Amino acid sequence: MGHREDLLEGAKRCLLEKGYARTTARDIVAASGANLASIGYHYGSKDALMRQAIISSTEEWAAGVTRAPAAGDGTEKGDAAPLERFAAVWDAVLQRIVTEREFIAAQVEVLGLLPRDAALREAVGEVLPEGGEGLVAAFEGVPDTEVDPEAARIVGSFYQALLTGLMVQSLLTPDTMPSGQDLATALRRVTAGEVLRRK
Repeated sequence: MGHREDLLEGAKRCLLEKGYARTTARDIVAASGANLASIGYHYGSKDALMRQAIISSTEEWAAGVTRAPAAGDGTEKGDAAPLERFAAVWDAVLQRIVTEREFIAAQVEVLGLLPRDAALREAVGEVLPEGGEGLVAAFEGVPDTEVDPEAARIVGSFYQALLTGLMVQSLLTPDTMPSGQDLATALRRVTAGEVLRRK
């Protein structure tokens, strides 16, 4: 790898170990083996490098989600196959959420910085539609290229909202995390009007 790639890998390590805001240029230099001047040469600034690190880390994590296994082959009749797939993919995603806490913490930290950091908000906003498309593809078991743009916008936003909420919940109350089956049951109850009230 060259200095550019070394810096990015070093920044990604720092993101996990120190977090987004606490990482300094010197931290990245120590983690990458590159020199301080190379950050400006290759990325313009430490902040620009860290933005690239969060985007790259997120893309790598999302690629693992798209390879998540699913129950059945999708050929069953009725509502069972979609809900089984929904539950199975969420189980795989939830497993990663609870075992990759440093990554999740970095993601949640960045969410909190977005309102006050226009450049970070713009960088994350640029890849958000692609993330929604990838989630729809994962849950439907199809390539990204087959996802309808409107489905990516609407259904992708739904999956992203669930994913973001689950990430936050995993840090706040990890012992009460739902399973994929819990989420499928909730979806079925909500859409069927079966949300039960306390007696």
